[in-house]
Amino acid sequence: MIVKNDLFDYQNRYIYQDSDFFKFSVDSILLSEFVNKYPLNGKILDICTGNAVIPLILSKYTSNTIYCFEIQESVAKLAELSIKENKLSNQIKLINDDIKNIGKYYQKNYFNIITCNPPYFEYNGNMVNNSKEKMIARHEVTLNLEQIFEIASNYLENNGIMYIINRSERLDELINLGFKYKIGVKEIQLIKTKENGNPTLVIVKCIKNCKKHVKINDIKCIQNFCSYQNIFKEEK
Repeated sequence: MIVKNDLFDYQNRYIYQDSDFFKFSVDSILLSEFVNKYPLNGKILDICTGNAVIPLILSKYTSNTIYCFEIQESVAKLAELSIKENKLSNQIKLINDDIKNIGKYYQKNYFNIITCNPPYFEYNGNMVNNSKEKMIARHEVTLNLEQIFEIASNYLENNGIMYIINRSERLDELINLGFKYKIGVKEIQLIKTKENGNPTLVIVKCIKNCKKHVKINDIKCIQNFCSYQNIFKEEK
């Protein structure tokens, strides 16, 4: 069943979700909040946009066009509903296609910023969820980390920025792929959900053709996520 909800406590932002699919997670909020918005300039691309949570949030901080790709038609329809509900059709441009086909739409080095909340889990070829939508959203069925870095390397301008979130145990892959595709990790934010627990998520900021050295922030705990708004503001 399709329902309309408030987008957390972002004023004048609403989102459509289908109770038969996945719901957007706190991860998209965390990634959106981590993006440096002061200023938020240039052409922005959101990969694996889902129902467009990240573009809907970022549109509050910029009037620039935000482009986004979603491969699943059923999910893209929800994103389109949300974009129209928020009267953002002139700003958020949704493409329902495989991001690997990006060359049909844009030339290389076109974007200034890329955001991505990708599938977290490697795919072994088995049916790992009863729902196809959930499986594609959570597992690397149609897109993996290396392909994301390759796309970012090709379609970001020189010194363009990519923000990406993933499971903390995949940090080594993020760093290695950054070296391989010359879009190096420059800032690392580890996140834990319990005060006494270990980090389970990591957000990294990568810059194309950047110089060496990386900034590692203090670990953030989101156990009490009711105060999530601007959780990273003091570091920007």
